[in-house]
Amino acid sequence: MNAKKIHFTGKSGQKIAARLELPPNQDAQEFVLFAHCFTCNKDLSAVRNISRQLASSGFGVLRFDFTGLGESEGEFADTNFSNNLDDLISAADFLKQNFKAPSLLVGHSLGGAAVLYIADKIPSVSAVATIGAPSQPVHVKHLFANEEENIILKGSAEVNIGGRPFTIQKQFIEDLENRDLETVLKSLRKAILILHSPQDQTVSINNAAEIYNIAFHPKSFISLDGADHLLSKVADSLYVGEVISSWAKRYIPFPEDKKLDNPLHGVAHIGTEKYATQIKVGKHYILADEPESVGGKDYGPTPYDFVMAGLGSCTAITLKMYADHKKLDVEDIYVHLEHDKIHADDSSNTENSSNGKIDQFRRVIEVKGNLTDEQKERLLQIANKCPVHKTLEQPVKVITELKS
Repeated sequence: MNAKKIHFTGKSGQKIAARLELPPNQDAQEFVLFAHCFTCNKDLSAVRNISRQLASSGFGVLRFDFTGLGESEGEFADTNFSNNLDDLISAADFLKQNFKAPSLLVGHSLGGAAVLYIADKIPSVSAVATIGAPSQPVHVKHLFANEEENIILKGSAEVNIGGRPFTIQKQFIEDLENRDLETVLKSLRKAILILHSPQDQTVSINNAAEIYNIAFHPKSFISLDGADHLLSKVADSLYVGEVISSWAKRYIPFPEDKKLDNPLHGVAHIGTEKYATQIKVGKHYILADEPESVGGKDYGPTPYDFVMAGLGSCTAITLKMYADHKKLDVEDIYVHLEHDKIHADDSSNTENSSNGKIDQFRRVIEVKGNLTDEQKERLLQIANKCPVHKTLEQPVKVITELKS
């Protein structure tokens, strides 16, 4: 997966640590902003899995640590829910200035409540997905209920959440109590997807019902049956990523995949993504590109890589056919290849050289099995009879015409 470690500046001037997950073999079509759960961080396995699943569907996903958490600067004790909302707005601004403004917001637990709060503040957002979100931010007080009285009386107290100590200040509680998600939902006019587990022991599924009942259509609910609050099972987080991706594309205008028509046996198409080229050969789709060193994005093999792959696969198939026909004891065949352009003076074969250089393919054949030296030598001779090998060594004629 294509991930970049980045930083951006929050509203309070603190450096926010983030990771941008990008599709592995194409430019990101749309961008997602991900808000993690209370006292969690961007590297929680569920956050990582969901982000990568979205990226594999063509989204760019920005996940970050809220101020005072993970690798971000600041002290958690000095933050509150309002700071989280500010961080999200700063993250959206970063995407807008450097890539593209987010069209989808995804929030887990308290992060789910947070993305509902800011959805109307980001004009580019078309859809919002929440995972195990509380219907009111104040719900998180149950995590430190035993210390709430001390916090109010003393102004702050250290609490244990998920096995880790956190200092909670009185202002944090007051900020939560001044938030009313119902009012926000009644004015929100974005597509909403609510994902929640009936077995969630941290945030009851009743919260999902309350959000769903208050929200306006289009709204959808998905039951994450059997999942825990943190989606600790890999299968659960991957499923969530798949569902959000499919659902979001109903409300976010993704460019349609061009269905290549190949009146001949093969067709290659290049669009706006620099040198990335979509290829259809027969009924098979593949992608070609150039390396970053020459301006490409390395989304696929280069054209010469494909020539090399054709030689390698043809060699392996030819050897396999011969071995099967002769009933040789062959287990595995590996054809290792590299391509280079060498000066014609370094080779005796200069007939087809017009610029002082010729193409040279180096092929190293590895055959595993119980074979005699004579059989191995014969296989080497057969390799040189592979059809692609013969094509590359013979004059080739290419007829080109412009389609009207």
